Amino acid sequence: MSEISLKDVKMDTVRLKCPVDAEALRKLKLGDLVFLDGPLFTGREGVYKRYLAEGVDPPVPFREISNVNFHCSPAAKILPEGGYEVKAVTATASFRFSKWMPAWLEKTGVKLIIGKGGMTTEDYRRTFVPNQAVYLTTVGYGLGATYGRGIAGVRAVYWLEELGIAQAMWVLDCAGMGPFIVESDAEGNSLFELSNREINRNLGKLYEGLPEPALRRFGEITNREDEVL
Repeated sequence: MSEISLKDVKMDTVRLKCPVDAEALRKLKLGDLVFLDGPLFTGREGVYKRYLAEGVDPPVPFREISNVNFHCSPAAKILPEGGYEVKAVTATASFRFSKWMPAWLEKTGVKLIIGKGGMTTEDYRRTFVPNQAVYLTTVGYGLGATYGRGIAGVRAVYWLEELGIAQAMWVLDCAGMGPFIVESDAEGNSLFELSNREINRNLGKLYEGLPEPALRRFGEITNREDEVL
């Protein structure tokens, strides 16, 4: 596994066709900005529990839909002429899915997970790497409509009655959907971990020479080691 640092991050722009192939995933670098074309499916707690915990097979095998799974909720409405329209999607925090990942990646064949905030490096190296999977993160907050502009249409929706709009499995057809950031690469490196490492390296200097806290009696401190988060 190669050693990289934050200075190696270049943030190239990449356009991927879904389902994604193994070679395209191997070429992704930390920090790359990714735009997606083709089908992906949403899947969060409701889908994971229904499939993995309850043992309910999906109406269509996941492998026949796509190998791209987005942890999100769609802003969907029913069209008067029938069908659905999705104009925005809200990503959900992926760390909550960590316990499901080993079985999920093995059983579904998913190779690209999209969500918010990422997972741990341990998750990437223990689970993602053996399954040749990569993680993309959304960019900040408030971009639901931006991602929605990359949705060309709704191919299908499953388990809507059982799970509701937010938790159902939506199959979305994408056309330049993004930008997403490569948070983990094919070797299990993490962009967030690299960033935290750089920040922590110099953070102590910010505390040096600070005056005595005015509110010390109420617990204000200048020592990072004693902070309570």
